[in-house]
Amino acid sequence: MGTRRQFSREFKLEAVKLVKERGVAIVQAARDLDIHETRLRAWIRELADDPQQAFPGKGVMKPEAAEIDRVREEVAKLKMERDILKKAAAYFAKESM
Repeated sequence: MGTRRQFSREFKLEAVKLVKERGVAIVQAARDLDIHETRLRAWIRELADDPQQAFPGKGVMKPEAAEIDRVREEVAKLKMERDILKKAAAYFAKESM
């Protein structure tokens, strides 16, 4: 099994520019760059959706993804706190009887 290739932000931008600005067909550009056609189409779509946040780089999240992660962590913490309080309430209910 081969290793997964990683492409820099600059490479992706140049690949998209090749198609969009120079008018090279997606199939031809993909073949010339030795990447799969669907990968190039995904890059074009990602850049069109959000040009400022496209291709954030390895380990860098888009702001929306970072917010979702933060909210998930908060929900997990709140559930844990709720469970602790439920157990404490049950414990003290037994004690008072």
